[in-house]
Amino acid sequence: MNNNQSRPPLQLTAVQLTSSPDPVANLVTLRQLFAQLPAARPQLVVLPEACLCFGAGDAQQRQLAELPGHGPMQDGLAALARDFGVWLVGGTIPLIDDPEQQRFSAASLLYNPAGECLARYNKIHLFDVEVADSTRTYRESAATVAGTEVVTVSTEIGTIGMAVCYDVRFPELFRKLRVAGADIVVLPSAFTAVTGSAHWHVLTRARAIEQQCAVVAAAQVGQHANGRHTYGHAVVVDAWGTVQADAEQASPSFASAVFGIEQQQQIRANMPVITHFKT
Repeated sequence: MNNNQSRPPLQLTAVQLTSSPDPVANLVTLRQLFAQLPAARPQLVVLPEACLCFGAGDAQQRQLAELPGHGPMQDGLAALARDFGVWLVGGTIPLIDDPEQQRFSAASLLYNPAGECLARYNKIHLFDVEVADSTRTYRESAATVAGTEVVTVSTEIGTIGMAVCYDVRFPELFRKLRVAGADIVVLPSAFTAVTGSAHWHVLTRARAIEQQCAVVAAAQVGQHANGRHTYGHAVVVDAWGTVQADAEQASPSFASAVFGIEQQQQIRANMPVITHFKT
């Protein structure tokens, strides 16, 4: 959509979950939360990383992995978008492109209000780190194939740039999203309690400020079936870096705020960083 001024106000909502290993139970929880969403439409709702299966272990994730366009997890996400009439970013779910594939992609899917899947982003930066928590060693690459493509989607509600969790530590990706026209960056996440308390708000705000984009960062929260603790604080951050909404409670909930395209355009006009950037 080229005429930004003609867009109606857009509600941005970042969902916070304590997802279990059971996709059916997680979909039930999501329906309960969606019934409480702001009535405003259009609305873009972003779900956390591993929204439909968290704490199951790599083997169960692979067992649940679906082919693109086929399977109960994708059907469930499409139904949420369609039944509630929202634009939906389906966090991440495990997808495989070949039944013989042993490792899966951490795939973030964008659905329109008709329940049609418009885009898929495979998480590029995988979480292979040491953290001072009870899990200590994280090796996402052991079971997950890293994505290679930067994804933006031009829609009637604006151009959406797609990223996932650990990607937020790599500003070069967000620069590419902005250069490709992103107005809004969606960030399904599952930050650990340790790294989240230290860096979550700083990183989400920094990416918004640098690229003058709204950031809608969904989050996992609390203790999960595998003993992992996640930080929560799903947030909506505007292009000035202001946290417009923060799901501060440590339970399933959401953060929601109105997106002002005119304000964002003014920020970009007053400080045109995209034209000043030099390699």
